[in-house]
Amino acid sequence: MQPERAVPPRYSIVVPFHDEQDSVRELHQRLSQVMTGRFDPVEFVYVDDQSSDATPQILAAIADEDPRVAVLRLKRNYGQTTALAAGFDFASGDIIISMDGDLQHDPADIPELLAVLEATHSDIVSGWREKRVDNFLLRRLPSRIANWMMSKLSGVDIHDFGTTFKAYRREIIHNIPLYGEMHRFIPALASWYGASICEIPIHNINRERGKSHYGLGRTFRVFFDLLTIRFLLRYMSRPLHFFGGLGALGILGGTGVALILLVMKILNPAMDMMHHHGPMFVIGSVLILAGIQLLAIGLLGELQVRHHYTGQHPASYAVDRIVRLAMADEQNILSERQEGNF
Repeated sequence: MQPERAVPPRYSIVVPFHDEQDSVRELHQRLSQVMTGRFDPVEFVYVDDQSSDATPQILAAIADEDPRVAVLRLKRNYGQTTALAAGFDFASGDIIISMDGDLQHDPADIPELLAVLEATHSDIVSGWREKRVDNFLLRRLPSRIANWMMSKLSGVDIHDFGTTFKAYRREIIHNIPLYGEMHRFIPALASWYGASICEIPIHNINRERGKSHYGLGRTFRVFFDLLTIRFLLRYMSRPLHFFGGLGALGILGGTGVALILLVMKILNPAMDMMHHHGPMFVIGSVLILAGIQLLAIGLLGELQVRHHYTGQHPASYAVDRIVRLAMADEQNILSERQEGNF
């Protein structure tokens, strides 16, 4: 039995579980061995994503044994991203470490993650599965391609976006909205807020228990998420720059086709334009209409952005720190300025 927690935790370990009954207790034992004494005070936030096996019962037993453990059981199986988001929202530590619950992440790597986080003053330290033990064709090759594309599209120079094993500063991760399957792109999303990110190699352990929840189908969905991330990073606050550019091209192209047809009709009034140049007429009309529609979509997007910032009043920036003079010094400066004015 662990002692009652008397002070707020500095570290929070967030782990989502789904049908991991064979791994839960051993993972908690390893985490407790690593964190107890060296990284106190700490809390363990375990999120049960509506498991159908004995995972909920085991988690409940662990919570009874260790007061540092909090268990969140979701109403249904939402997926890993939502489970992580729930854990992040509940976590109260200044530094939050996330990892998978299948024992493929080694808790012994946590001290190195935290050491680098403090030494580099980074906002995020991401694990890098430098020596992966997964199947090459089904996992490693697609992952390598996706990571390369994500690095180029986001401008974040890390090798492994997909791993859940990361350490965050609380103020950064709480600013990032997570939905869908966006947890693997947290470094890219955090870069939009100006977060500093670094990477260290971690152990990648072969799964010995339970069944993997990852398949080739998820790999294909990653590529669609890449398009979403690229759009969000570049045009989230200025959608008209994207849709307006395409719309302008369509309108200009359609207008060019229409002018060519007009000149041909003027030079040869007797020509039956629809008979001889019907396809060009249709193409020009479609280009103009499509361009107008894209411009309209861009303007509607701008209205949504304006409504977001004016209705909820969220800040469109993130402040790293504020440096100001002491209040007494400010009063002296104000007094000097007032005397100078007289």
